[in-house]
Amino acid sequence: MSNEIPDPYSSLPAPPPDAGPPPSPAKPATGTSASQAAGRPAFETLVEQFAREYMRDRARSQRTRFVFRIAWLAVFAVIAWALVNRADQGAVPTGPHTALVELRGEISSESEASAENMIAGLKNAFEDAGAQAVVIRINSPGGSPVQSGIINDEIRRLKAKHGKKVYVVVEEACASGAYYVAVAADEIYVDKASIVGSIGVLMDSFGFTGLMSKLGVERRLVTAGDNKGMLDPFSPVSPRQQALAQAMLDQIHQQFIKVVREGRGDRLKENRDTFSGLFWNGEEAVKLGLADGFGNLDFVAREVVKAEDVIDYTPKENVAERLAKRFGASIGAGAVKALRSVPVMQ
Repeated sequence: MSNEIPDPYSSLPAPPPDAGPPPSPAKPATGTSASQAAGRPAFETLVEQFAREYMRDRARSQRTRFVFRIAWLAVFAVIAWALVNRADQGAVPTGPHTALVELRGEISSESEASAENMIAGLKNAFEDAGAQAVVIRINSPGGSPVQSGIINDEIRRLKAKHGKKVYVVVEEACASGAYYVAVAADEIYVDKASIVGSIGVLMDSFGFTGLMSKLGVERRLVTAGDNKGMLDPFSPVSPRQQALAQAMLDQIHQQFIKVVREGRGDRLKENRDTFSGLFWNGEEAVKLGLADGFGNLDFVAREVVKAEDVIDYTPKENVAERLAKRFGASIGAGAVKALRSVPVMQ
């Protein structure tokens, strides 16, 4: 019996002579693989692109701020110039002179030829002690009978208050509502080719009922009051409502005729066409007594008023108001306006 311990590996087969050492076990990934090395350039490119875009946006913002600063500086410069210029105009000596107030374009509450603007200019002209007389130079096709009537009434009131004469000088046109204003003057002077007259009133609109029926459009109008939808362009004409509208226009027409007769007096040579809405050139207007003679502003100031220097009292639009209209009043300009029918002297 032997005391030696048997070798447990003695029964295992011997490795082949060409086999190398056994492979070592694989190590877990630690995040520093080749894929990370390949990803570093992509990250750096992203950072570089972000920085470039950021700098580009900064430069664009700086340019925008610079442009806006220059624009506001220009606006303030214009306002300052206007204020200085206005002060200079106010410092013009007002010795004996002819006061001028312009009436141009359509007469309406929203135009430069509104009653508000005209009255402001007329008051300043009449109140100036140096103004020997007031000349209203007109170039207008007419407009609102209400605005025209207000101006006419104010001219007559100022004449009575200050005891100064008023002359009208017509350029291209003095028709309808503009002539309503002109007859408040003491004398009216025209050019031979001026358009004068059109003593009448109109109300115009459209009718869409035939078009709506062709398009298959149904009008749904709900009113409280039998005449609330009077002269609705999308509804059939109502003979009764049309007669009511005609009566209203006739009444305004009679008001116009009365003002013309009062203003022109015996100088007016009436005939059946005088108040028919016809208009005439300046030569015929003088023959018909609608005007008194031929002459422009310089002629009237020199030969009639006997004060050759002319000072303009027409209210000028303030620069700030003009900017507000351009940049502020345009908001909502795309909104659809409801169709309206209003009497117009035009």
